[in-house]
Amino acid sequence: MSKAWEPYALHILDAIAKIRLIGTRGDICTDEILYDASLRNLQTLSEATQRLPDDLKLKHPAIPWREISGFRNILVHDYLGSIDPAVIKRVIEENVPELEATIRKILGRE
Repeated sequence: MSKAWEPYALHILDAIAKIRLIGTRGDICTDEILYDASLRNLQTLSEATQRLPDDLKLKHPAIPWREISGFRNILVHDYLGSIDPAVIKRVIEENVPELEATIRKILGRE
């Protein structure tokens, strides 16, 4: 397996760390700046997952890789801002921790 994917995996962890930090500064459902920052980092991590090799993703079927990619498209192309902040907050709370654990496992940083 090529090492070219590792910087993207690290980029995912970096985006997750930023999302976690954003959450310490307030509620993304009520603060537009924090909400926008969260969206940006979700977009970043979603884009980075697309750079991970398919064979690596197949070893971790519990992660909805295709849905993450689709989520990125929603984040990027929803120019009218109709994405519900409560949905974003739920994604961060319910889905991001599992992705983080998987990426750490892949990198041998459990």
